[in-house]
Amino acid sequence: MTDNSVFNNKKVVFHTLGCKLNFAETSAIGKQLSDEGFFKVRPGEQADVCIINTCSVTDTADHKCRQAINRLNRQHPNAIMVVTGCYAQLKPEEISMIAGVDLVLGANEKFSILDHLQNLDNNQNAVVHRSEIAATHDFKPSCSRDDRTRFFLKVQDGCDYHCTYCTIPLARGKSRNASIDETVKMAQQAIAEGAKEIVLTGINTGDFGKSTGEKFFDLVKALDALPDEIRFRISSIEPNLLTDDMIAYVAQSKHFMPHFHIPLQSGSNEVLQLMKRRYNKEMFANKIESIKTAMPEAFIGVDVIVGVKGETDELFANALEFISSLDISQLHVFSYSERAGTTMLEIEHTVSNTERKRRSDVLHALSDKMTKAFYQNQIGKTANVLWESTHKDDKMVGFTENYVRLERSFDKSLVNSIHTVKMGDWNQDYSALKVE
Repeated sequence: MTDNSVFNNKKVVFHTLGCKLNFAETSAIGKQLSDEGFFKVRPGEQADVCIINTCSVTDTADHKCRQAINRLNRQHPNAIMVVTGCYAQLKPEEISMIAGVDLVLGANEKFSILDHLQNLDNNQNAVVHRSEIAATHDFKPSCSRDDRTRFFLKVQDGCDYHCTYCTIPLARGKSRNASIDETVKMAQQAIAEGAKEIVLTGINTGDFGKSTGEKFFDLVKALDALPDEIRFRISSIEPNLLTDDMIAYVAQSKHFMPHFHIPLQSGSNEVLQLMKRRYNKEMFANKIESIKTAMPEAFIGVDVIVGVKGETDELFANALEFISSLDISQLHVFSYSERAGTTMLEIEHTVSNTERKRRSDVLHALSDKMTKAFYQNQIGKTANVLWESTHKDDKMVGFTENYVRLERSFDKSLVNSIHTVKMGDWNQDYSALKVE
């Protein structure tokens, strides 16, 4: 433990970009700082320390990180600026050149922020602490509560897959996790703190168990055996790791919701091969069919990347036709951007940025159509909704078991409680269904 008096009454502001795993890790860092005397800055106050936890999945993500650094530097000009996360791991020197940055911490160093702050001198140049991630076997468990009612529990980190477009193995290292017993204890702690819903997060969540000789399915069953009133969601799981047995189990589960987030990335087998994905579109279609057979009302979100090198007009047209045929609820669409250190750069055929945007727009329009159709089919049905604390214009929102967003007039007594309701028609801006 550090000398508490050094940090007593210091004010800190956090800014997190990227995936839910980052938010869980920021929460863990925040608890460390809180235990040592830091307070989160209130609106209008000046921070002593700014901590930015970054993402680097695309060029756009890098740009947003730089924007966040510059914005916080303007808002808190006298604060110590600390940048960590995937962008910091991959491009530490680039970040160190940004005006206002004092400390750059790689992936292995992010949970030692207190030590690095204490040892920071008045050097005008940014100090970089970054070790190679490839050989790390450490797993830092973390759990965060967002501004609503949902908790995000980090169950796994790193990835042993080496998809040709992706830098995550370079930024996060090998797949690793805590034991099932440790993970269940963290879930129980979140429940004791008031959690009614916990989302299991990871870089490759279904690969849980690599470092402990266990299986993700066994973790699911251990969490499902908890006696508490709690809902679990699986944030994302690779289709080749989502077994039919697991689908059948979730269908009759007490705690796991009929809600799946499954990366597809492309609906073309040729492009999937270029990406070095571990399945083909036929396997993916079978997974969707298995889910819908077991859980007809399940919400299924799907990740897709457009414009990768080698994705010709014909291959995109084929992918679009396949994706349109799937009984899914939403698409999460990403435009490809070239990433240093990835083997996809070796592919000659390049899609222009204009065409990448066009393909993205096409899939976003398809996603809107799919989501509206799914919601329309829910009108008039009964569901259990967990009401959230956020509200606007005297309205509060909540989500059903199958992730339908509902809206009703605000009632503080309902926050973080589950109620059975009948789903009515659309609200005014078509962002949710009303409660009858």
